[in-house]
Amino acid sequence: MTLIKVIEVLAESDQSWEEAARRAVKIASQSVRNIRSIYIENFEAAVSEDSIRVYRINAKISFALEPADE
Repeated sequence: MTLIKVIEVLAESDQSWEEAARRAVKIASQSVRNIRSIYIENFEAAVSEDSIRVYRINAKISFALEPADE
């Protein structure tokens, strides 16, 4: 049986929400193995002078736990 763990992350990009999601997965993969999915929970943008400056996401990343050596 495979166990899945979920972590919540916040990420941002000055390009797009999609880029923020890519960054979230890329950075999480540096310390977490077996990433299976990302679920975007919230989208937010910081606006300055009538223009979007930063795209932000709140996401849940799921990954498979590795079995302990028996």
